[in-house]
Amino acid sequence: MSTILEKATLWLTDTFDKETKREVQNLIDANTEQLIESFYKDLEFGTGGMRGVMGAGTNRVNKYTLGKATQGLSNYLRKTFPEKKLKVAIAFDCRHNSQLFAKLVADVFSANKIKVYLFEDLRPTPELSFAVKHLGCDAGIVLTASHNPPEYNGYKVYWNDGGQIVPPDDENIINEVTSLDFSEINFNSNEDLIEIIGEKVDEAFIDASVKNGTFDISGRENLKIVFTSLHGTSIKSIPFAFKKAGYTNVHIVEEQREPNGDFPTVVSPNPEEPAALKMATELANKIGSDILIGTDPDSDRLGIAVRDNEGNMKLLNGNQTMCLMTDFLIKNWKKEGKLNGKQFVGSTIVSTNLVNEIAARYEVETKVGLTGFKWIAKMIRDAEGKQDFIGGGEESFGYMVGDFVRDKDAVTATLLACEIAANAKYKGSSMYNELLQIYMDNHFYKEHLISLVKKGMDGADQIKQMMVDLRKNPVSEIDGSKVKFLFDYETSTKKNLMTGRVETIDLHKSNVLIYETEDGTKIAARPSGTEPKIKFYFSVKSKLDSIENAKKVEVKLDAKIQRIIKELKLT
Repeated sequence: MSTILEKATLWLTDTFDKETKREVQNLIDANTEQLIESFYKDLEFGTGGMRGVMGAGTNRVNKYTLGKATQGLSNYLRKTFPEKKLKVAIAFDCRHNSQLFAKLVADVFSANKIKVYLFEDLRPTPELSFAVKHLGCDAGIVLTASHNPPEYNGYKVYWNDGGQIVPPDDENIINEVTSLDFSEINFNSNEDLIEIIGEKVDEAFIDASVKNGTFDISGRENLKIVFTSLHGTSIKSIPFAFKKAGYTNVHIVEEQREPNGDFPTVVSPNPEEPAALKMATELANKIGSDILIGTDPDSDRLGIAVRDNEGNMKLLNGNQTMCLMTDFLIKNWKKEGKLNGKQFVGSTIVSTNLVNEIAARYEVETKVGLTGFKWIAKMIRDAEGKQDFIGGGEESFGYMVGDFVRDKDAVTATLLACEIAANAKYKGSSMYNELLQIYMDNHFYKEHLISLVKKGMDGADQIKQMMVDLRKNPVSEIDGSKVKFLFDYETSTKKNLMTGRVETIDLHKSNVLIYETEDGTKIAARPSGTEPKIKFYFSVKSKLDSIENAKKVEVKLDAKIQRIIKELKLT
């Protein structure tokens, strides 16, 4: 506690403004758990950058933690490109203080003689990724906390290829940041170096989204769409993309149209959760829509619901969405004569293996990386000039079409989803039946995710101990099937538990464990990089011999997952 008090007291010096000092003094006077939470550690870069609760303190998002990150990044850019006239792009979402923080970050960059392109108003995260390449920038920043609760904000860093930072740049930037004192932040902006951008970049981004997200199909005008932006940034792009692509039967959830950092109509603005799409589902049932699409606050992730064979709106999970999209993209590349053995799709270690099966049927390689789209962006960068990237996704409701944006992109993915649905309807099928056909052609996969929330310092210790226990006492059998492989991405080893053979995993180290059994069951354990959670991913599979038997097989697979959860005592 004395160390925490010492850290807090430093924030009462003249380096910090009056408002910050007042807030810190109140924390010290109250001497509560909040003081500990605010100062017990420094905010770190995770899989999605830096993200946390807003407020004063080293473990909070505020003027000084963002300023320090930006000063460190500025120093690193100057060291990396010493002779260059540096340029960065900055975007922000609908969250409280996002616009204020974006200007603050722009001030620090400009104070360090770096040219800044600052968006005039909130914009989708994928547009920032696009803008970095489009404007020839050396880096980019977006102020966002994705789908976290309203009290959160965050800071994502992009490199000159439009992808989020990866090793060694991320580690080098962190070293620059941690070596700084707060007193070294230069807040004295040079307004001549800050250029406000908007409409021209918007038009280029939407044009590129339509070009990459639409294909030679019929029936767009007959597809009835319900769309909700969940009070987020996608309202700035997706309605315009629909119009340009030729989708005219679009119904927007008006109550959720207005950007609002309080997200007043939902408990959580997370399109993974059916509750977040309740109003959209009600509208879809009222008007009889074919498809429903909702996006998260910064418009990089999307939830899709379609009619099942009984006419009910069914929310697809992220694995199902990425399988439908990957299959459709590869088919269209084949149709256009573009497959020549030099293409690949991207996936992640906790995503479904069905993507690998789909790609293999077309003799297309699947590259599998760690969790997070920065790793898919790295795949693209590493393969430039040698292989073409078709598309890629991960289980957490994100997808990327082509390489013009190098992060998950709900704008283009929304168009792609509608292309699949419109094409299926035109052929007398449905998007749901297209998914069942994929299961019949390969295997019926069923996935499930459990997230255990463990907040604060004590929660972080609990999560750490759970991972230690899983490593020390590996499971040998799951639901009657022997565990064949144990993948430990922290030690970079793949161990065959039956033969004892150990292979090296050629990926960056990450705190992830995956069990794989003889019957193809896969279970992964992974602490979240952006939230106080430990996540458990379950994947089971079976053969499907007919569409009529789909429900029966799904019930069987669901029961298997529930048995495993009970067996692992995660209920």
